[in-house]
Amino acid sequence: MAKHETPLLDELEKGPWPSFVTDLKQQAATKPECWDILGQLELSYKDRITHWKHGGIVGVFGYGGGIVGRYSDVPTQFPGVEHFHTVRIAQPSGLYYTTENLRALMDLWEKYGSGVTNLHGSTGDMIFLGTRTENLEPLFWDLTHDLNQDLGGSGSNLRTPSCCLGDSRCEWACYDAQEMCNSLTQRYQDEIHRPAFPYKFKFKFSACPNDCVAAIARSDFAVIGTWKDNIRIDQAAVQKYIAGDAAYPSNGGAHKGRDWGKFDIQKEVIDLCPTQCMWMEGNELKIDDAECTRCMHCINVMPRALRPGVEKGATICIGAKAPILDGAQFATMVIPFIECNAENDFEEIVDMIEKVWDWWMEVGKNRERVGETMQRIGLPTFLSVMEVEPMPQHVKEPRSNPYVFWKEEEVPGGWERDVVEFRKRHAA
Repeated sequence: MAKHETPLLDELEKGPWPSFVTDLKQQAATKPECWDILGQLELSYKDRITHWKHGGIVGVFGYGGGIVGRYSDVPTQFPGVEHFHTVRIAQPSGLYYTTENLRALMDLWEKYGSGVTNLHGSTGDMIFLGTRTENLEPLFWDLTHDLNQDLGGSGSNLRTPSCCLGDSRCEWACYDAQEMCNSLTQRYQDEIHRPAFPYKFKFKFSACPNDCVAAIARSDFAVIGTWKDNIRIDQAAVQKYIAGDAAYPSNGGAHKGRDWGKFDIQKEVIDLCPTQCMWMEGNELKIDDAECTRCMHCINVMPRALRPGVEKGATICIGAKAPILDGAQFATMVIPFIECNAENDFEEIVDMIEKVWDWWMEVGKNRERVGETMQRIGLPTFLSVMEVEPMPQHVKEPRSNPYVFWKEEEVPGGWERDVVEFRKRHAA
């Protein structure tokens, strides 16, 4: 395939940062279709429109997801990308690969595709970028039979669940995010591979409130680790931080190499608490835990002095998404605390998930994420369906509707009697 002139793309190779343009030019030495990738993208830059057609229906037998169809709308000009389908490979929990597994995956992609990969983007899966339709079935056969791996999710289905490193590497983990991620991935294979939802649905599991997988912003169902009791305080360690002990660097020594001056607990911790629930009494740090929102700032700054409580579990947040129909939105906190019990296969979490699905599949519109359905129909209705009692934390803003509505069972004696009494009193 001919090399294309790419003056616009060449600009992206200038400057201090690595460039995908350079990578694709190197890849083109063994995979000539990469020149056509660059040529088509250069044309898109000139025309200011994409030259990928809608993917249509393409995939492997028995699966409705896992393959994202890509066809060029200028195939005679760029025959190397006439077909350029994306294959999603389900990732292991916490993205723990062996070098043997990675080499096998790369060999597979050299054999059947362009050799271009994306790992790991916001979708969670490992992405194989660019293959022809006739290569999909043999690629799938080798992937599942030789590597014992599966395709990830795409389309209006459950997307491949993803999680943080959890207990395996993180001392702040409040539940086993990898175990939950693996358990629910195994449980919901059918929902991953056979689209049946109004639109996509994502689980993400963060084992602590630092939320290292950004579940609260990117998933329809976020399970974020938390604790119910008080933050544990080592007062002696607090004094070590205040004294500037070299063995107790703030932020765990993350800012080594730059002199930030003497640690100031008032300025760097207490004044930055979002609810102002911390203060010093003499030499002791005090925390009003009832006001703590688990932002993790104080724990991150003084990790040897402060730790999460011992009564651990998770917060469930529902409804985050990127801007598709109605703008980006964060998830809504629905359950402030739930225990995450692996011994019963996380049945409490499973019950919540399936309540959400049952309601959303009944009332959701086509291509409407669950957060948009909640927004359209209203949080009070959603909470009622989920059998969750409303609480102040569910209030987004003061209401502007002057009307008040009650259900009949909420009014002692029935609303009809109250209306009659009201009319009698005001008849004059």
